[in-house]
Amino acid sequence: MPAYYLEALTVTLGFIILVAEAFVPTKNKSWAGFAGAIGLIAILVLTFFAVGPDAKPEADWAAWPLWNFYQMDSLARFYKLFALLATSLVLLMAIDYRGILSRYTDEPGNENGTGEFYSLPIFACAGMMWMASAKDLAGAFVALELVTITFYILVAFMRRNVGSLEAGVKYLILGALSTGFLVYGIAWIYGTTGTMSMELFPARIAGMENTVPLLFGIALVLVALGFKVGAVPMQMWIPDVYQGAPTPTTAFLSVGSKAAGFVLLLRFLAPFVGEASPVRSQVLTILLILAGATLLFGNLAAIAQSNFKRLLAYSSIAHAGFLILAIAAWTPTSESNISSVEAVSFYLATYLIMTLGVFFVVAQIRIHRNGESISDFNGLGKTHPTLALAMTVLLASLAGVPLTAGFIGKFFVFQLAAGAHLWIGLGIAVVAAAAGFYYYFKTIRAMWWIDAADDHVIKLPRITKFAVAAMTVLTLVFGVYPYPVLELLK
Repeated sequence: MPAYYLEALTVTLGFIILVAEAFVPTKNKSWAGFAGAIGLIAILVLTFFAVGPDAKPEADWAAWPLWNFYQMDSLARFYKLFALLATSLVLLMAIDYRGILSRYTDEPGNENGTGEFYSLPIFACAGMMWMASAKDLAGAFVALELVTITFYILVAFMRRNVGSLEAGVKYLILGALSTGFLVYGIAWIYGTTGTMSMELFPARIAGMENTVPLLFGIALVLVALGFKVGAVPMQMWIPDVYQGAPTPTTAFLSVGSKAAGFVLLLRFLAPFVGEASPVRSQVLTILLILAGATLLFGNLAAIAQSNFKRLLAYSSIAHAGFLILAIAAWTPTSESNISSVEAVSFYLATYLIMTLGVFFVVAQIRIHRNGESISDFNGLGKTHPTLALAMTVLLASLAGVPLTAGFIGKFFVFQLAAGAHLWIGLGIAVVAAAAGFYYYFKTIRAMWWIDAADDHVIKLPRITKFAVAAMTVLTLVFGVYPYPVLELLK
């Protein structure tokens, strides 16, 4: 099956659900979420059978001009799987969260205003999949804007909630600003190299003497992509948007948008950090500075937070710092050592599991205790010990406790930094990881050592039970046996 069928099927699925929701007169809109999740899982299975022109050069479609802008390699396949899995889990989370959505979109108990919420993530998923296969900056820009515009709507979806509207406005203004940086940076790079094809960049910059215009364009693009991944200095939007947006949207932003930004960052930077690149040292230095600033800001700012979603927002910034540090210690693929691309991809895959597991729990706390502060987790170990145990494992993994997937991800980053002799960056990362232990364990302390103000027993929906259990088990499994994720990259 030609690989471009995957995006076509995803967009078609989104349109079918959008149209069907408009014409099917049902009070309960959960069927749209189930249909979307099942459809995405079916496309995920088809991803293993999708091929590019290299696998079938004799096919008629292999000679189409489309392949000048679109590629299907192991990295693209991995991030397509990532986008499809993340989106399907977010849709399932939205099904359990639909009571809160209906409260702030229409009359309480009326789900007429929530139907579109299940189709929008599917369109964003298609954009993420296109970004994973981008070979050209123009195509990457269009895919990135599809993702961003969809998130503008999702963030402000709860139109009767002031926090959601405020988050939407902030995300819109800063998103438009980052788009301007991106377009201007692409223009400078095109003017310097004469092409937008990322495949042609190495040949065009080889032997270049005046690299100042090229570096200026790269810096502008890094600022724009820094907005997508949550890196300093374009991280200002994250805390307010994470707190104000609906919890499924926050979860999707945290894992989906971040992964899309990083796969594009890897594609874009690869030509400029190769051994033959005349701007390699300057680009890696910029990345190291960004990583250090992002690590310090994210982890130190998270310490003082009392709202759990804001804490996760600052920790998301901190995790972006670890990922950028892995890129700053750029290491190509080799048989003996893990590469930067593998380390970033593994980190993101485990981050998906841990973070979405945490957000499934946060959504239930919001539903049953009507809050998202750390204090709302008080006494969870007594009222629902199984849920508290799962949350403890997931938070410990985010902190990097050994025998969890989060520890392996951080270990790969530290290994790369040490191998590249980035001792300052490594020192900052160690301090940042230590700070992470403190603020993650504040929530664990609240669950087990502080009595709850409300002894109401939380009854978990079946979807949340299964999702939290599965992601907790995977967090432990990948903490001792990470090879399945690494094999997917090959």
